[in-house]
Amino acid sequence: MGKYIFGVDIGGTTVKLGFFDREGTLLDKWEIPTRTEDGGCNILPDVAESISEKLKEKEVAIEDVAGIGVGAPGPIDGEGVVHRAVNLGWGVFSIKKTLEDILHLPVMAGNDANVAALGEMWKGGGRGSRDMIMVTLGTGVGGGIITNGRILTGVCGAGGEIGHVHVEDAETESCNCGNYGCLEQYTSATGITRLANKKLAGCDKESVLRGGEVSAKTGFDAVKQKDALAMEVAEEFGKYLGDGLAVIASVINPDTIVIGGGVSRAGEILMDYIKPHYEKNVFHGSREVKFALATLGNDAGIYGSAKLVLDAVV
Repeated sequence: MGKYIFGVDIGGTTVKLGFFDREGTLLDKWEIPTRTEDGGCNILPDVAESISEKLKEKEVAIEDVAGIGVGAPGPIDGEGVVHRAVNLGWGVFSIKKTLEDILHLPVMAGNDANVAALGEMWKGGGRGSRDMIMVTLGTGVGGGIITNGRILTGVCGAGGEIGHVHVEDAETESCNCGNYGCLEQYTSATGITRLANKKLAGCDKESVLRGGEVSAKTGFDAVKQKDALAMEVAEEFGKYLGDGLAVIASVINPDTIVIGGGVSRAGEILMDYIKPHYEKNVFHGSREVKFALATLGNDAGIYGSAKLVLDAVV
């Protein structure tokens, strides 16, 4: 059985690659450009070429590689088939078969947000957990659900789309997905900025946010300065996210909820606004959950991809 694993995280701009041993020690990591032109037909061949070059550099025989894990955007089912990844130009095809045909190594594939959640469970903020929710608060809201140590994939890989849980009936602006009132519209970095701008426009309350840059970062910086208006925005954010997580947790019954993405850089203060709403509305059996911040940052995807392989071969 192979001693090494490759973890691959395909993004719209770059592909991150990691070279691991079977214990999960990251031995090397690097990036290559993501070539999305021509329907993204070069992406997987580029990945294969980069892995082959790394094997030569490390003087590792292909027989010593247990497999390759791949995380990529879009719904990816349990057979490694992607069901459209628009920002890569991909339609419906098998990532697993395509890469296996080139490299003649076992390949596992999953949605990038789900795979990042697996990485955080294995080596990050959710370490030691087997039942976990991860929500990633960035430009959008991503997430992943882990049950009994495995990704909850769903029928076509669309499981764990936490950002598109419906939380607001009165919304008049559409989400990027086309629906109205999605969690992403209020708890992403973009959503927090939108909440703050609405609050500023709707009152004349003094705030350090007036006349300056309004963003999720400046908003939570203002909260730390006890800015009253910013604290009202944070309360609104916390209600939406706490209520949304309470619904999911009442179904999943996790022991840990991990918060990641750019917004999580605000730190533990996020929990002060999320937890009260979560605890108020969640079923009592899921009330004593551990909240944690993600710790792997941009490496979560390569760790999770490597874990996909490890879970498949053990």
